[in-house]
Amino acid sequence: MARQPYRFPQARIPEKGSGVFRLTVRNAMARHDSEMKEECLREDLKFYFMSPCEKYRARCQIPWKLGLQILKIVMVTTQLVRFGLSSQLVVAFKEDNTVAFKHLFLKGYSGTDEDDYSCSVYTQEDAYESIFFAINQYHQLKDITLGTLGYGENEDNRIGLKVCKQHYKKGTMFPSNETLNIDNDIELDCVHLDLQDLSKDPPDWKNSSFFRLEFYRLLQVEISFRLKGIDLQTIHSRELPDCYVFQNTIIFDNKAHSGKIKIYFDSDAKIEECKDLNIFGSTQKNTQYVLVFDAFVIVICLASLILCTRSIVLALRLRKRFLNFFLEKYKRPVCDTDQWKFVNGWYVLVIISDLMTIIGSILKMEIKAKNLTNYDLCSILLGTSTLLVWVGVIRYLGYFQAYNVLILTMQASLPKVLRFCACAGMIYLGYTFCGWIVLGPYHDKFENLNTVAECLFSLVNGDDMFATFAQIQQKSILVWLFSRLYLYSFISLFIYMILSLFIALITDSYDTIKKFQQNGFPETDLQEFLKECSSKEEYQKESSAFLSCICCRRRKRSDDHLIPIN
Repeated sequence: MARQPYRFPQARIPEKGSGVFRLTVRNAMARHDSEMKEECLREDLKFYFMSPCEKYRARCQIPWKLGLQILKIVMVTTQLVRFGLSSQLVVAFKEDNTVAFKHLFLKGYSGTDEDDYSCSVYTQEDAYESIFFAINQYHQLKDITLGTLGYGENEDNRIGLKVCKQHYKKGTMFPSNETLNIDNDIELDCVHLDLQDLSKDPPDWKNSSFFRLEFYRLLQVEISFRLKGIDLQTIHSRELPDCYVFQNTIIFDNKAHSGKIKIYFDSDAKIEECKDLNIFGSTQKNTQYVLVFDAFVIVICLASLILCTRSIVLALRLRKRFLNFFLEKYKRPVCDTDQWKFVNGWYVLVIISDLMTIIGSILKMEIKAKNLTNYDLCSILLGTSTLLVWVGVIRYLGYFQAYNVLILTMQASLPKVLRFCACAGMIYLGYTFCGWIVLGPYHDKFENLNTVAECLFSLVNGDDMFATFAQIQQKSILVWLFSRLYLYSFISLFIYMILSLFIALITDSYDTIKKFQQNGFPETDLQEFLKECSSKEEYQKESSAFLSCICCRRRKRSDDHLIPIN
């Protein structure tokens, strides 16, 4: 017996003028609007999370930001290289002049500093000779120097050098009888020697009472003077030369009263605008080209800043739409993980980089025009901005699964690594303070907290281990034994335990990411929403049949407000 096909029951359509008909039409229109709103939101979300290539294939939208970032990388890097070469000339000129000054004004300078001071003297005769040598060399500077140097005015607008000495107010001392009578109030006496005083023959200034030093109450002697110089090596790089003012200070430190006077030399170089520059050639033209290039970099970064800010604003609006829709439909808020996906950290990184590049480029243009001289601040801004620009390239590599492992591993391991470092840092600080207070008097690498922290960090990385063990002074057996226990325990704890655990945390996150890439990542509310069908099939069948029936009926003007018009 043949099987009869199953006949679906025909849908009963309400009468046109009934209240049920109007209610049904309103419900259909509301469901249709809700579905259209949901589909529109889903399409916008899908488009937002697409890569630039996918956006181009979907809507033929040209990836302006991608092209702009590539152009910006090339220009910012070129700008940084040119500024770096110019900054190296400035630093080299300052360092070369500092070394030349030490050879000129320090008697018996060997060419290398003894420690944090340049040299030292051990007798009264050597102290007097060193002081008089520096003063005489200043007087004969133009006849002996090889550089483009001249005399500069001091704070009192006087050309010459200033000699000051600090000493206890009064006192007597008899070490053989172990007696001391001294007033610890400090007196400061100064004398100014100009070129006329130094040119007298015989030099009367040497016989003055000021230079009769009582070393048992002398604290220090300070000689300060200013010199001016012009850096001509920038002309070879087709740049305008810089004019420098060198504030030089020589300090004879006798505060320890240990029989050793340490001699410190400090030279603070400041760049000033040259008052009158007459240079013939293409230097001025080259400077104008560089200024135009810097201005173009500012324009490119400003355009990138505007586009990235616009993208963040649009993303926040899209996030608000999704949060409101999700709360209205599912009656619960969206998890924090999905909310943070709308805040693109790469755009924030690019905005910070653009701001730093714009400020750094403005400073660079002012430096190029010799209106500013702050090379250090400009170097920090341009260097950091270039670092952020190149780090931002990882964003575009992250669209490929093979390159995305690094980013995902860093994101997954960062919270655990920070918590682990906070705990390990407490132990590290404990070892730092302990090493400083115990080993500081006996080891050069433990003299202050900064060097102790650097020494311990190098030990963690396995650097300079033997030298750290060998340089400990064996003046105290107790301290020597403690140093062995201290160093062995630190190396064993940090290298074999803490460093291994640190690597294990990152390895665990990497293994987790690899498993997720093979088996799939856990789906969040946002991902499940994007994977839903564009519309429900059952509703499509019912609504299409029902709406087609409505459209085929003969309309009346009184029913116009009930008919959905597309």
